[in-house]
Amino acid sequence: MAWRPAPNDLFYRVIVRSGLLLRWAFRIRIISSGTEHLPPAGPRTGKSRTAVPGSGAVFAVTHFGYVDFAAAELLLWKHSRGKLRFLVHQGAADHWLAGPAISAAGHVVVGYTGRADAYEAAVAKLRAGEYLGVFPEAGVSRSFTVRECRTGAVRMAAEAGVPVIPVAVWGAHRILTRGRGFSAGRTWRAPVRIHVGEPLVFAPGDDAGAGTAELRARLQDGIGTCIADFPLLPEPGAWWMPAHLGGSAPTEPERQLLDAQDAAKGRRGPRPAR
Repeated sequence: MAWRPAPNDLFYRVIVRSGLLLRWAFRIRIISSGTEHLPPAGPRTGKSRTAVPGSGAVFAVTHFGYVDFAAAELLLWKHSRGKLRFLVHQGAADHWLAGPAISAAGHVVVGYTGRADAYEAAVAKLRAGEYLGVFPEAGVSRSFTVRECRTGAVRMAAEAGVPVIPVAVWGAHRILTRGRGFSAGRTWRAPVRIHVGEPLVFAPGDDAGAGTAELRARLQDGIGTCIADFPLLPEPGAWWMPAHLGGSAPTEPERQLLDAQDAAKGRRGPRPAR
């Protein structure tokens, strides 16, 4: 059986410090707005935020690339030394190297089949005052627009009695995304724009579908805010820009077709919203 260490605060801080070191080494610029919508900084235990029951939150993060999570976490760490626990797929947790790290960081693993245990574990963390990171799109959007979202973020927040905070990340997909490997040249002094939207509050019994549609709209509005003042001017037909803004990313119909092809091949395509 693979080694699965218990969550460890020191290990989490090592991971964050490693991210900060890489950011410094490549001179990555994280430009944020809307930080007044982040939860107030509370008490700390040592060098990290103390989870206090009633102070949890769901952070719904856009997913255009593979380092969006890092940008969101570094922003939250700077704000309050808060630890962001993510929902992580079982495939990643089964990896010989990533698995122990995921366990030590205290993330919640979503299994291949029955997901009720992961849902209950996530709600328990939220009630205990933890911050939970969720990618409601359930996969990378190749169109670089917010695709269909699942209802889990809204349902978990409503059940736990905590807000959903929309976090739009733009520019991190230029560093690493689907079909585009890492490039030191693109990463050097790369700008990453983050916009934190106004928290959404849902009550048990609210229409999760309608709430999720509102969340998707807020996330797309946040992306629009990020693009509007992004410090890097795209060349015509830039691969990292959405088609409706003159980029060469797949259009929404093309993205939907590609996702459907992935699903037919058994890859991790979009799952039905529920």
